[in-house]
Amino acid sequence: MGKNRFELQLDELHVEMIKMGALCEEAITYAIQMFFENDAKTLEIVRNKEIEIDRKEQEIESLCMRLLLKQQPVARDLRIISSTLRIISDMERIGDQALDIAEITGLPTYLIENNRLHIQEMAKETIQMVTKSIDAFVKNDLTLIEEVKENDDVLDELFRQIKNELIALIGEDKYQGEFYLDMLMIAKYLERIGDHATNIVEWVEYSILGHRGKGI
Repeated sequence: MGKNRFELQLDELHVEMIKMGALCEEAITYAIQMFFENDAKTLEIVRNKEIEIDRKEQEIESLCMRLLLKQQPVARDLRIISSTLRIISDMERIGDQALDIAEITGLPTYLIENNRLHIQEMAKETIQMVTKSIDAFVKNDLTLIEEVKENDDVLDELFRQIKNELIALIGEDKYQGEFYLDMLMIAKYLERIGDHATNIVEWVEYSILGHRGKGI
């Protein structure tokens, strides 16, 4: 039996969510690249990604409105649509914060090796969380929801380590204080992106089970 119009539109919604998620992943990746390479072309790429993310948010919001007004969804489908509207708001903020990272400029050409490693590790963890959170939505996967929550604990610990190291470094070398504070801001933005990914899976949890996780 073929799918009805509503089911086809839900499929379209899933596809658009995947596209928006991919844009968020790319924005974070290029933002971290910008941090290490300080390349104006890379900054422009991140700015364009952020614009695309905003546009995709509007497109998905419009699709959700059409589904709500024309299809009169039942409770389960209504939860999916209302959760989607919340999720794309978090994804839009992810795009904003990726751009915030990319716009931190004027860094020295050399980097503190240990902190560089941790920033890259944080970025990798953050991208995985964003990917898993969107996969959880598309696949209705409760296991992925728990994995993202566990990843968030890892991300918080990485942020704690970087913060403590940078505080110590500022005390040792006050002349590089501005650089260390920039690194701390980048780590904080990555932590916030992780928080948005956690928000996403909590809304996915609501769409599946009818309630949201603890601590929301």
